[in-house]
This record gives sequence, C-alpha cells and structure tokens, in this order.
Amino acid sequence: MSSIDRQKRLHFDMVNVGLRAQATAVGLVQLCVELRDAGVLPDAALTRIKDVIADEVSVAGPRRRGQQDYRREVRDRLDQLFAGEAKVGPAEALSFGEQPEP
Repeated sequence: MSSIDRQKRLHFDMVNVGLRAQATAVGLVQLCVELRDAGVLPDAALTRIKDVIADEVSVAGPRRRGQQDYRREVRDRLDQLFAGEAKVGPAEALSFGEQPEP
C-alpha cells in the first residue's frame, strides 16, 4: 500500500469514527497532559505548544477587540485546559469578552 493510499485510508477511517477538529483538540490536550505527567514533555515544550495554539486562534479572532488582549485571554484559557483543573466556560464568552462562570 502506498503512502498516499495509507493517508486516504486514515482520512476515511477518521471520518468514519467521527473525529473532527474538536475531538482532535481534546485528544491533543490529553496527549500533552499525559506526556507532561510521564516526564516526557517538559514544561517549556508545553508552553510553546500553547503559545502556537493561542497565536493561531488569535489570528482569526474578532477584530473589534485588541488582538493582544484576545490572545492573552485565549492563552489563559489554554493554561486552564491543559491544567485540567478549572472550568473554562463557553467559547461565546471569549468572543464577547465576558468572564467564564466560576
């Protein structure tokens, strides 16, 4: 089987399982947490991963808000997600600048 055929097969298998961006993101967060807890992923690497995600999300963020403020808010929420300790709240709250519910 060629590498293109393997990639197509993987693509269709993932679609058939129902994986989508949100499921993939959850898997990434869990993988990072597991690797950090196992001592395989240093905190510096986890910081770089969260920074890249925050940069990407903030590029597509609302223009009516300051991009740096939006990125900071996204980054804070990523810290909460990767820590697994706090309820982050709905994404809609992020878009409108509201605070997540305690």
